[in-house]
Amino acid sequence: MAGDQRYDVVVIGSGPGGERGASTAAYFGKRVAVVERHRVLGGASTNTGTIPSKTLRETSLALSGLRMRKLYGVDLSLRREATIQDFMYSEQHVKSSEQARVKTHLERSGIDIYHGTGSFKDAHTVLVQDGASETLLEADVVLIATGSAPMHPPGFPFEHPLVHDSDEILTLECLPKSLGVVGAGVIGSEYACTFAALGVDVHILDGRSVLLPFLDAEVSKALEAAMVRLGITFHWGETVEECRVADPAGPMLRCRSGKELALGGVLVAAGRTSNTEVLNLGPVGVEVGERGLLKVDVHYRTNIPNIYAVGDVIGFPALAATSAEQGRVAMCHACGQPAFAVATPLLPTGIYTIPEVSMVGETEESLKKQGVEYVVGKAYARDNARGKIIGDDEGFLKLLFREGDMKLLGAHTMGERACEIIHIALVAMVGGHGAQLLFETCFNYPTLGDMYKAATYQAVGRANRHKIGVEIE
Repeated sequence: MAGDQRYDVVVIGSGPGGERGASTAAYFGKRVAVVERHRVLGGASTNTGTIPSKTLRETSLALSGLRMRKLYGVDLSLRREATIQDFMYSEQHVKSSEQARVKTHLERSGIDIYHGTGSFKDAHTVLVQDGASETLLEADVVLIATGSAPMHPPGFPFEHPLVHDSDEILTLECLPKSLGVVGAGVIGSEYACTFAALGVDVHILDGRSVLLPFLDAEVSKALEAAMVRLGITFHWGETVEECRVADPAGPMLRCRSGKELALGGVLVAAGRTSNTEVLNLGPVGVEVGERGLLKVDVHYRTNIPNIYAVGDVIGFPALAATSAEQGRVAMCHACGQPAFAVATPLLPTGIYTIPEVSMVGETEESLKKQGVEYVVGKAYARDNARGKIIGDDEGFLKLLFREGDMKLLGAHTMGERACEIIHIALVAMVGGHGAQLLFETCFNYPTLGDMYKAATYQAVGRANRHKIGVEIE
């Protein structure tokens, strides 16, 4: 052994959940170590997921001139074929900067960093293996934040350079003329939009019939229509049974229905599985569910009281922001800080398709299921001064208020900066507010945030008309 070390908290994984959990414990004066199996920090969020994919999205918008086309009504696309170097330069730069930020943050917090594969010797001991070197870390508390990896369903030759998972797609050597995306989940939809914006002929295949069914149904339909206008073709109700690659023709997808698609490349986005297989959880007694998911309580403790788990390893929603919040709550509880160990039930969802979509709280469908009477208020970017300035003719904001007291129960938005705009609703809902607060708030002009005023006025008008028995539009 290279040496044994004693810590209050050992965190396995340096993604958003691990980083926030570690820094939270350090803030409360605990001696903390982070174990990261890769040579760089930040986890999938920094290196293969959130940051790279969103940077690629912005690059595709810049290279394609898509925003300018909407603004000026002319095609400002690149007149030459974009090279992969054009496409990846910004992604590599931003990723490197974020890796450095995570490292600096952990070091400034006085956290020790160990590179190597972490596994349990027992509930209070983590073995770190880095080549021939082994180190034992003893800890009162262990936080598992090892993230997830793309699933590799059978029938896809992932060893071929034209067949990719959502990690490997970042190592493309050239842009394909056409791309088949297997799976219409968040990751598949985001990458489909990114490549379609660059002029790639994109086809999405999914066994379901609805895009992102957790969204409000109206938003789901609006997003699908926007993606179709972007040039994406949906093949609903299709299950891919075989992927054949015949060089130099490229991949051929064969579906259960008999449909076949010849493509220039394939991205398989068929879900992810938790990175728990190397943790040696069996002898420790930690319960492991389907796809490696760990079961936790409201404090993010596993069935072993001193072992916590956050982020992708515990499943939905598996977003960077929610993982970080889970890490904070978990370590506040572990450090005996109950006043701070409060997890809000209001977690926003941000989807970086083109256009963006974001939501928080209830949908119309969930309110109907609960039997809650509600009022809808909408505002459209095309009617908003800022929306007109930036040429956003697809964006809208939809607010759901409880009828009677007009408390805000849900908010849904699509369009430019949707994932930023949703935060106004989020803060209002965390405070238990509704129409009155939005009436009293003065928004800058011209801004997209001003849509909250318009949507609230419409909802209150509808509520009042309903009270006096007037037909609602």
